[in-house]
Order: sequence, then structure tokens, then C-alpha cells
Amino acid sequence: MKKILLSWSGGKDSAWALHLLRQAGKLEVGALLTTVNEKFRRVAIHGFREELLNRQAELTGLPLWKVDLPFPCSNEAYEERMAAVCARAVQEGFSGIAFGDLFLEDIRAYRVARLAGTGLEPIFPVWGIPTGQLAGEMMAGGLRARLTCVDPRKVPAEFAGREWDASLLGELPDGVDPCGENGEFHSFCYAGPMFAREIPVAAGERVMRDGFSYAELV
Repeated sequence: MKKILLSWSGGKDSAWALHLLRQAGKLEVGALLTTVNEKFRRVAIHGFREELLNRQAELTGLPLWKVDLPFPCSNEAYEERMAAVCARAVQEGFSGIAFGDLFLEDIRAYRVARLAGTGLEPIFPVWGIPTGQLAGEMMAGGLRARLTCVDPRKVPAEFAGREWDASLLGELPDGVDPCGENGEFHSFCYAGPMFAREIPVAAGERVMRDGFSYAELV
């Protein structure tokens, strides 16, 4: 069975991608791959603390590959560090990297282009599933998540820290994707079939940083 890495943001989409890959049984997820802000020790973009990331990895039973990124991080620095990871993956017998992307064609094209010639195949296990349907399947399947970061230009700032559930979906402004695929919000997955057990978390202080509303998870 081919061994792959899974790009792991800690959010609901990458968590569900892990579940679907394991269900399909055609590829072996050998490790999780996560970018971490090396200054603040938080998961890039999603903003939750490194210790919560470590707990997620522990409960998936998978090794965690961390890619430390400088802050601020240029695109050149990002690509240089990811190229090093790709080289390591090939050396260690991995044949691909899976991503939790849903429908953004430009993001998919970027990933395909960056992996071209590396010996690693790009894999998209949740690609093209209608996001309303996908949200329902995730929730029905036992996935639980909280919003860690929201774009207040699209979603009320006070939504940061809230449970991602049917109630929240019913309150989203018109045009906001139920999975936040357009960057409206990001999440932390704390329970679901991809974990051995639930990670107990609660929403703490909410702060504005770099134009986004973040909720501290404790």
C-alpha cells in the first residue's frame, strides 16, 4: 500500500480527509504535515497553540511533521521549507501528499504545480463534495470543531470560539460557505472518528490580530 503524508491544519476539513482516507483503505497515511509559526508556536493561519496540535496527532496515532515558518513569512521562505519536506518525504518512501481542499481551483493548481517533479502525487480526498452536504456528513459522522479564527469582514467577530454546528450554520450571513472554504473562518477539530477520544476544549479570550478575530482555545 502506498504511503502518503496528510497536510494537517488541525481543522475540520483535514480531519475529515484523514477519516475518508482511512475508510477507503487504498492509501496509508504515514504522517501528518503541519506548518507552525516558529515565533508564537501556533498553527499557521488557524492560530491555535502547538500543544493542542500535539494532542491531535497523539490521538490520531500518527507521527507529526512540523514545518517551522518564520514570522512574517515570505512565499520564497515557505516554498524553500516545503521543498525540503518534499525531499525528506521521498527519501522516507512516501509517494504523495493529501490535502483537505474542497473547491478552490487556484489553490489546487498551486499544489499540483509545486509537487510536479518531486516524485510526490497530490491527492484531494474531499475535493468536489458540495460543502453543504459535506458539513452535514461531518456532523452526522461525529466530527466536532470550534472556530478559532474568523474574518470579521465576512462573519461576525464574536463567532470566533463558537461551536461549528447546525445552529452556527443557520446564523451565517448570506454567501458564506458552510465549511469556510473562502477563508471566512478556520477551525480546530476536537472530536470525531479520526481520534481515539475527544480533546476537551473551551473558548477563552477573543482578540483581534492582523485584521482577524481569534479565540484562544483552552
